[in-house]
Amino acid sequence: MSLKLTIDYPDSFPDALGSTKEQFEQEAKWEMAVKLFEMKRISSGMAAVLLGVDRVTFILKLSDYNIPLIDLTEEELL
Repeated sequence: MSLKLTIDYPDSFPDALGSTKEQFEQEAKWEMAVKLFEMKRISSGMAAVLLGVDRVTFILKLSDYNIPLIDLTEEELL
């Protein structure tokens, strides 16, 4: 079963950001998935499923958002 999230936004948002409605909605979806991953709320695999892409694509795209794949302190690495 799949659930759907609906978000209301002014119709001027996409135009104000210089994008189409589809581009704006796709970007918002990516931003949500990346933020949930950054907050350690979901895994990279779960984020990829949310976005409908493979895990490697999601991982490679993290650099566009300046989000490290591995976010460990020096102590945690040791």
